[in-house]
Amino acid sequence: MKLVLWMLALFAAAAAIVLTAYYNTGSVLFTVPPYKVELAFNTFILVLLSIFILFYILLRTLAGLSGMRNKKAEQLAWSGLKAFFETRYDQAATIAEKAFRLADKPVSKALNAVLAARSAHQLGNYVQRDHLLASAKEQAPAGRALLLITEVELLLDEGCHAAALAALQSLYSTGGLQSTAILLLELKARQMAGHWDSVLELTEVLENRSLVDRAYINKLKHRAHLENIRSNARDIALLRKYWSNLSSQEKLDGGLAVAAARAMIAQGDNASAQKIIENSLDVRPYPELVALYADCRSSVVSWQIQRAESWLAKHPNNAGLLLTLGKLCTYGELWGKAQSYLEASLSIESGYPVHLALAQLFEKLKKPEAASEHYRKGLDFALKQISTA
Repeated sequence: MKLVLWMLALFAAAAAIVLTAYYNTGSVLFTVPPYKVELAFNTFILVLLSIFILFYILLRTLAGLSGMRNKKAEQLAWSGLKAFFETRYDQAATIAEKAFRLADKPVSKALNAVLAARSAHQLGNYVQRDHLLASAKEQAPAGRALLLITEVELLLDEGCHAAALAALQSLYSTGGLQSTAILLLELKARQMAGHWDSVLELTEVLENRSLVDRAYINKLKHRAHLENIRSNARDIALLRKYWSNLSSQEKLDGGLAVAAARAMIAQGDNASAQKIIENSLDVRPYPELVALYADCRSSVVSWQIQRAESWLAKHPNNAGLLLTLGKLCTYGELWGKAQSYLEASLSIESGYPVHLALAQLFEKLKKPEAASEHYRKGLDFALKQISTA
């Protein structure tokens, strides 16, 4: 039914045009001094229709060419992607760059530029990589975020943390809440740059994000605190301040306590180091802190012996605690207790440190033969450790 109605309408329109043309005797005058052009109205209509048809054909031809160009760019993009995942990076770089130049849509341009840049990066051609990303930023501003994230990732892989941080600042200038992935990239850049205070700030933000590896974040926080303790190790005032600002939970971290205590002992602040060690050992007998307590000599060694004996009561047969007590008793000239503790430690776990402590004790007791025997045994242990290392 619709076809019949269309046919009737077309016949009616054709009849109307023919009748109008037949009875129309008007003309159209074009004046361009000193010339005048007069056309019959019907001729003018035919010329106008011809121009319209030609213009329409031209537009369709151009659209067809543009469609062919886009189709070619799309085919190249898929070929480049296939080559990239097949690790044929030289071909992927060439194909993706051609697709980048052919593509008209900003998103397609950005995606092809990223593919070409990543391929060039895999080939170690950093100049081509940077040129592609810079060109894409100019020609496809809509894909700026994608291009900047790619740039940051590739620069970090190259080891250029300063340039990566500059690119991140450009990305942040757009405003808005940054994704977890972007913050993790900054976290990596800050680690490489040694900006440990910034690392701690970022870990605090990431702790509140979902899908973040908590173990990884805790490990980074631990390392950042260690690095900051080491950087403040030569300034006792800064070191004390930094330690005081740590949370109570962080102060019980054995690794942090060891680093802080050693730094304070090196600066001659045995009292602060002793307090740090005692607070940690009250919770659990961290081996390195147990050993370090014997080197943290105070003016009241009897107090240290008393504290160590209280820990030994909670953790009997702890070879490390027995060794530390033996050393403290030697320092306090409690020869009998020193020998008893050291021999008890040796009976549980023999090794170079306990043999050395016994040798030094027997030297003080004027027993050179016993001292030599322990020196020999201690040396044997040391040589075995070196040979198995």
